[in-house]
Amino acid sequence: MIEYSNLVEVGATSHAFDAGEKIFKQDDPATHLYIVRTGRIQIVTYGTVLENVGPGGVFGEMALIDQAPRSAAAIAMEPTEVLELSRAQFLALVQETPEFALHIMATLANRIRKMNASL
Repeated sequence: MIEYSNLVEVGATSHAFDAGEKIFKQDDPATHLYIVRTGRIQIVTYGTVLENVGPGGVFGEMALIDQAPRSAAAIAMEPTEVLELSRAQFLALVQETPEFALHIMATLANRIRKMNASL
């Protein structure tokens, strides 16, 4: 579980999105990753839902890590509040908080396992 106090310490900012509002589009440049505080986000590519991300979930980290364009879009499915971390804030947390880095790695590993199971 992510400690929200650690996120605030590095300067994470809170943003609210209305249902149906896009947080980012596929192929957008990656400048931030997001942690859902309340609500639900749908990750979509080419009309296919890849994942639903709820409270405590992280999204947008892959493109931030490899600095490539977004591989999918993120859309708020209901009124949603997220914490937003820039790449510099993300790197600071990874260096200062190993548990955060492990959480991100576990999230990525879980997504790969789900994708493998669906093949």
